[in-house]
Amino acid sequence: MPSYEAPLRDMQFVLEHWLQAPDVWRRNPAFEALDLPLALQVLEEAARFSQGVLAPLNAPGDRQGCRWQAGQVSTPDGFAQAYQAYVDGGWPALACAEALGGQGLPQVLDAAVQEMLYASNHAWAMYTGIAHGAYLCLKTHAAPWLQARYLPEIISGHSLPTMCLTEPQAGSDVGLLRCRAEPQGDGSYRLNGSKLFISGGEHDFTANILHLVLARLPDAPPGSRGISLFLVPKCLDDGQANGVRCEGIEHKMGIQGSATCSLVFDAAQGWLIGEPHRGLAAMFVMMNSARLHVGLQGLGHVDAAWQHARQYAAERVQMRAPSRPATVAAQAADPIRYHPAMRRVLLELRTTSEGLRAIGYWAAHLLDQAEQGPDPAAAALASLLTPIIKAFFTEQGFRQASNALQVFGGYGYVTEFGIEQTLRDSRIAMIYEGSNEIQANDLLLRKVLGDEGQAFGLLLAELRAEAGQGRQHAECAGFADALDSLCDALAGAVSAIRERSGKDREYPYRAAPDFLQLCGVALLAFAWARAARVSRVLPESDPLRDAKLQSAGFFFDYLPSRLAQHLGAIEGARAALAFV
Repeated sequence: MPSYEAPLRDMQFVLEHWLQAPDVWRRNPAFEALDLPLALQVLEEAARFSQGVLAPLNAPGDRQGCRWQAGQVSTPDGFAQAYQAYVDGGWPALACAEALGGQGLPQVLDAAVQEMLYASNHAWAMYTGIAHGAYLCLKTHAAPWLQARYLPEIISGHSLPTMCLTEPQAGSDVGLLRCRAEPQGDGSYRLNGSKLFISGGEHDFTANILHLVLARLPDAPPGSRGISLFLVPKCLDDGQANGVRCEGIEHKMGIQGSATCSLVFDAAQGWLIGEPHRGLAAMFVMMNSARLHVGLQGLGHVDAAWQHARQYAAERVQMRAPSRPATVAAQAADPIRYHPAMRRVLLELRTTSEGLRAIGYWAAHLLDQAEQGPDPAAAALASLLTPIIKAFFTEQGFRQASNALQVFGGYGYVTEFGIEQTLRDSRIAMIYEGSNEIQANDLLLRKVLGDEGQAFGLLLAELRAEAGQGRQHAECAGFADALDSLCDALAGAVSAIRERSGKDREYPYRAAPDFLQLCGVALLAFAWARAARVSRVLPESDPLRDAKLQSAGFFFDYLPSRLAQHLGAIEGARAALAFV
């Protein structure tokens, strides 16, 4: 069974050089006490927890799964104890405001921690992954008394929240939901209805669970405009059980250690969050955080797949490689990492993992600047990046896990080598928190065409600025030119889509999936152009310097085929789809 090792060196490279985050922290009063050594100490502790506590539970938790009996859920052996260790370590409070009892550290550090949790044990991290989004939702929209009562429980980790949207007839279209909320004379509400696919809807981690539930008031208008948001605790303050019960758990393809629950609300007492009929606005604060976290799940899967494949390819000996480094002694067979087909897979795994890390951390860094600035441009960029990160990262998580499995040959298909679990666990991330098709529509129709390209213009400006800086260095000039050409292709694609959309209203929906993929490729190009440039500050003796230049070279050598694929598909989408 492969081991997990947190990529602390590359995390440091992204924070210190790619983002130059310590310089930004020094200029921000909210983070002026934070420096790079302290940040690295936080990440080292998170690595110790992920490697030593969570990773050993990953495969056993997958085999054992969750058990449901008479409304109660038991998680796999060791999961609840690991959560207590997580709470004792203060991890739930990491990126929460100090004034509310949190540690006040930036979200970019939390993003790095979350990557480690997901890479080491995705199923376990499902229980904690929604907590920061729930914290933001209550902090932004809940009444002061509701914040005072429940925010400390979330920040401390003494209670875990859930997000209750989906109903049997209402998946992506939340306007179809039927759960009802009846106002009571004391300011509370009674909720009746059912929800399904609720991650962590019941478990044995905490005594109380805080359900954030979308429901309709009696005077609600139809559709999504008539939805309100409520906080419904599992246990009331008098110690009595609320009217919430778990009717069962799903038996799934992956993340077996995560309890995916069907919940029934039977006159359950709850309290309104935000304004009546404005529940989606409140919930989207939580969902946008969740979508970044799901993107980090994709990153975690890519990195786990890369580590699994790298370890195996160094050990597995098969045939003689056609071209070996001169330093390798002649022998009858070589480790498969020397074979060209495997080298290509391994290089794609490495460049994807490290490239996604830079972009994912950049998005979290932008959120810090938007929140603490405030910085409207950072907020606009973070909003634009969110659907790309959710969809592109998760698709890469599944694709690269599949590529990594190929390195193992037949052994990859059996349980003991671990990579088949990564493949199974990764697939769900393309579906939940808004399917990747929904993300593509959100990106193109709302965030590119919808605001007349203002946020998209900011992104292109960032990419072109990097190309301009890279062109000043001879060894990076080719990467800069390729990035500039990619910006031209993106701008041309948007202009063509906008023009065509006036004649064919369905066209942008057909083009949206490949447009999102094109944006993902452009972001990887941005990541590697910058990585190559900033790696020049590393000492020549540091192997990371050559590794970054080598990876950038590989990425840009193979970029044209990916660019042509998505541009061709966008052009091909001009043909209307037949009904089937």
